[in-house]
Amino acid sequence: MASSQGKSELKFADWMATLPDSIHSIPLTNLAIPGSHDSFSFYIDEASPVGPEQPETVQNFVSVFGTVAKKLMRKWLATQTMNFTGQLGAGIRYFDLRISTKPRDPDNELYFAHGLFSAKVNEGLEEINAFLTDHHKEVVFLDFNHFYGMQKYHHEKLVQMLKDIYGNKMCPAIFAQEVSLKYLWEKDYQVLVFYHSPVALEVPFLWPGQMMPAPWANTTDPEKLIQFLQASITERRKKGSFFISQVVLTPKASTVVKGVASGLRETITERTDSQSQRFRRPLAAISLPSCCSLEGGYPDSRRCACFCPKKPAICLKMPFLGRAPQSREGL
Repeated sequence: MASSQGKSELKFADWMATLPDSIHSIPLTNLAIPGSHDSFSFYIDEASPVGPEQPETVQNFVSVFGTVAKKLMRKWLATQTMNFTGQLGAGIRYFDLRISTKPRDPDNELYFAHGLFSAKVNEGLEEINAFLTDHHKEVVFLDFNHFYGMQKYHHEKLVQMLKDIYGNKMCPAIFAQEVSLKYLWEKDYQVLVFYHSPVALEVPFLWPGQMMPAPWANTTDPEKLIQFLQASITERRKKGSFFISQVVLTPKASTVVKGVASGLRETITERTDSQSQRFRRPLAAISLPSCCSLEGGYPDSRRCACFCPKKPAICLKMPFLGRAPQSREGL
């Protein structure tokens, strides 16, 4: 771990283990659980090629301006500043994961990626597993929701990687309403893997992606975002499934052009902070650890994740956690 991961950032490492007994048997679909957006983006490799999902305009931009273009891209792609251990210590339990192959990679490795490439997938999964081994009552949700440049054998490689790293810690896919902390603890399960690919139907420990839907507001307007989030909670409440409330604003091309040198944090994130409190407050029934800002805001802010017995909202994603960008050695 990087030396910058201080004790204060591990304050909520065991918040699930310390919940009141009355919550242990409640379905996890009824808990608001903190999560992070583009969870792996604390490390963006500016020396890497552009990701295969990027449009031709971005590819051309990088081919002309090279390293300068990638440094500007990083300002808009890096939504986290804490590595996985830091996020876990701060209370994050849901991880938004996007996987890609890398062109002309002789080792045929799998990488986290969003615009540019991040770290190797096996290294990130191992880091999460190390935390779980030390905190045996904490449970994580791994959401593999985008795959780029992956063929069948790449999926097979990733499935085997999950088996090798997590083994019996993974909870098989069952009815969502059956999953509570008590159920997981009794069976020593700590990992729920959601996999947005038909491959999930062939593997018992992969939960199909439709069991973790993530409605997306796709707006730069905080008011529209809050309206969208409130409407989506009302709709999902009827279904009793896991789902994600994405408390994030999405920049338009014009937004990026206007703030190209400023980046995501200064241009977008600060605008979400005060507005999203209107969304968080109705969720609160009793307080869980005040572990992180649900929407991002300033990276030092700490907000309260809440247990909401009547409003199933499994994950509240946020763009920023932490205090300072982590180096590669932090993975």
